[in-house]
Amino acid sequence: MATIEIIGAPQSNFVRTVRIACMEKGVPYTLTPARPHSPEVDAIHPFGKIPVMRHGDLALSESKAIGSYIDLAFDGPPLIPRDPAGAARTEQWISLINTGIDPVLVRQYLLAYFFSGLPDGAPDRAKIDAALPKMREMFAVLDRELGTSAYLAGDSFTLADAFLLPIIHYMRLMPESSELVKASPNVAAWFDRVVARPSGSETVPPPMPGRG
Repeated sequence: MATIEIIGAPQSNFVRTVRIACMEKGVPYTLTPARPHSPEVDAIHPFGKIPVMRHGDLALSESKAIGSYIDLAFDGPPLIPRDPAGAARTEQWISLINTGIDPVLVRQYLLAYFFSGLPDGAPDRAKIDAALPKMREMFAVLDRELGTSAYLAGDSFTLADAFLLPIIHYMRLMPESSELVKASPNVAAWFDRVVARPSGSETVPPPMPGRG
């Protein structure tokens, strides 16, 4: 059977998510580094976003679709529980991460550090400061939830954890967000638990541009 090819920059949190999915399922894969809007990405994703995937004749875009395919097409522990309630809780958290948490923590806060667009490349302090009140609210929600269960959607690792892990990895590296992680003991304990899994420890991305 053909090996899965994941195409995208290894620093991308969404690329890491699908790599984690492969490892949790025990599925061999190759990673082809590529930036958004590169020809190999544009050939699959209609809007040029990463990751994209090839598996034999199948080409897929969007990390949730790729993660679901990996979960359903291969044996191994389910990444989305097969019972309706467990599946719904997992889907709920994936949606909360992708529509609420990622846009603030990654697209607003993190990008203001790494891709500010300012002439000298300095962090955009206005965007960073504007993100902080929302970030505090989101960390409070996550810490409360992770105080009731070992993982986001219950007592087992799911695809929801695979979406959150790469985001918290970056939050631990930046000044304001690292303080939020330290002030959220359940989030910090969860991160230590999931990053110790082979899927967490073996997918650590290289530094972002300008961060040696």
